[in-house]
Amino acid sequence: MTNVTAVSGFILMGISDFQELQTLCGVFFLVMYMAALISNLIIIIIITLDLKLQTPMYFFLKNLSLLDVFFVSVTIPNFVVNSLTHNNFISIPGCAIQVFLLSSFSAGEVFILTAMSYDRYVAICSPLHYDAIMNATTFVVLVGVSWAAGVFFGTMYTAGIFSGPFCGSNVIPQFFCDVPSLLRISCSERLVLIYTGLGIGLFLGMSCFTCVVISYFYIFSTVLKIPTTKGQFKAFATCIPHLTVFTVFIATACFVYLKAPSNVPSIADKIFSVLYTVLPPALNPLIYSLRNNDVKCALRRLQQNICHRGSLHLTLQRICQWYSALQAESKICNF
Repeated sequence: MTNVTAVSGFILMGISDFQELQTLCGVFFLVMYMAALISNLIIIIIITLDLKLQTPMYFFLKNLSLLDVFFVSVTIPNFVVNSLTHNNFISIPGCAIQVFLLSSFSAGEVFILTAMSYDRYVAICSPLHYDAIMNATTFVVLVGVSWAAGVFFGTMYTAGIFSGPFCGSNVIPQFFCDVPSLLRISCSERLVLIYTGLGIGLFLGMSCFTCVVISYFYIFSTVLKIPTTKGQFKAFATCIPHLTVFTVFIATACFVYLKAPSNVPSIADKIFSVLYTVLPPALNPLIYSLRNNDVKCALRRLQQNICHRGSLHLTLQRICQWYSALQAESKICNF
């Protein structure tokens, strides 16, 4: 019988074997991470504080930005630390946490994007019934189901993959713990449970994709019936950003998770892995929120309120200083 060495931890290959290039990549992705983090937090703050943005569409946007913050924070900070310290080791518990969080947030994002497509479908195809259909109960339930489904899939994948030992090579050809690489070195005897979970996830993912395609089929059919070009452009402007975000996320995720795992990944594999983890969170605020006129106006109102409060505080401070000086002068005169 062949001796099998149990794996106690994993080595993440990263982007490059050269330490100088590793450091450069670490600094670059740190900048990208901070940009994605700050832009998504700005969106969350604006939508939370501005009363004019308390609508279902912006409620979905806030949750999408929140998922993006969590999603990009799972892999990039660890990658930055590994690149700067040149230590690519990750423990099995650390890898399990990474798989759970990455699966949960990515699945939650797919469901949120699907719910957003339904919201756009109702807004364009049934505008007179929009308030009745997309009431507070409906969009809160849709968001709650999205988060719960993400946690369910994260738990199912993590429990299935890490229920048994790992053997063979402990090198993961990615800069994060991805499911295909872990399945390749898994020695678990519960492969039926693992692949059943993957099958359920693939089925629901395809269901979400089909729902989005059907929604946009009816959306485009309705928009093309609008008699004026200006009306068509206005309707398309509310849908194209969402469709772009959904396409980028699904395309990069499919390339990372559906391709055959390889011990020596190509440059394209590494690039798409980076795009999958960094590009959607970094681009979502730009193409979906910050270019939106309502969000721009809300940002201006927030800036004006901050400036007004700052000016008011400065004015009160000057009045107090003037009053103190006046009191001191009065004391001198009385003396």
